[in-house]
Amino acid sequence: MTDQQTALHKKGKKMRPSGRKTDQIRPVSIETNITKHAEGSCLIKCGDTHVICTASVEESVPHFLRKSGLGWVTAEYGMIPRSTGSRMRRESSSNRQSGRTLEIQRLIGRSLRSVVDRVILGERQIVIDCDVIQADGGTRCAAITGGWVALRCATKKLMDEGVIKSDPLSDNVAAISCGIFAGTPIIDLDYSEDSEADVDANFVMTGSKKIVEIQASAEKQAFSRTELTQLINLAENGVQNLITAQMSAIS
Repeated sequence: MTDQQTALHKKGKKMRPSGRKTDQIRPVSIETNITKHAEGSCLIKCGDTHVICTASVEESVPHFLRKSGLGWVTAEYGMIPRSTGSRMRRESSSNRQSGRTLEIQRLIGRSLRSVVDRVILGERQIVIDCDVIQADGGTRCAAITGGWVALRCATKKLMDEGVIKSDPLSDNVAAISCGIFAGTPIIDLDYSEDSEADVDANFVMTGSKKIVEIQASAEKQAFSRTELTQLINLAENGVQNLITAQMSAIS
């Protein structure tokens, strides 16, 4: 038992099921170029959450951007049927996407576009497909973090081939979950922690520590501004660790 766990135990507080420290993220690995056909791809593993991310370049844009000179980055997200403890039906079998799926893929798209110069990208679209093959909490965050790597690989290919003249990516972007578990702010919640958390939040940030988006909700009890600041501080450090992993993967 660590000193931190001992202190929590003495205070009567529940320890993290994973045994991690409050500010400790799960082991992260990112493997690039895992598919043959996509212009960019990676497999990101955040603990037991594994997501395949691919980037596909299309030489056209949505109708609302035609003749604008601007490019577009969008995303799709899905979970394979046995990515969780029991098999889920494929959303395609019901011919409709859930509200959760739509919300997550819009979040991924917004997050990635925040660091894209759409003028440099030109009138083309890059579609990021994020497929969760194993879920243990934080799938949207892993999708954003891995999605940036796939996007980076695709834009590098465009530059190497002379399709675009300069780099359209202004910064890294990554995401991490934070929450309050048993009264204690913690980072990178796995499923067992997420399902029991008092507060659940997701933070999307850039490499320069700017905030792209915060999603936070009181699952069991309201939280204070002081506690929100604690979560932001945890997230900032965690995102920097993820960006280190991104840069290592593409180097």
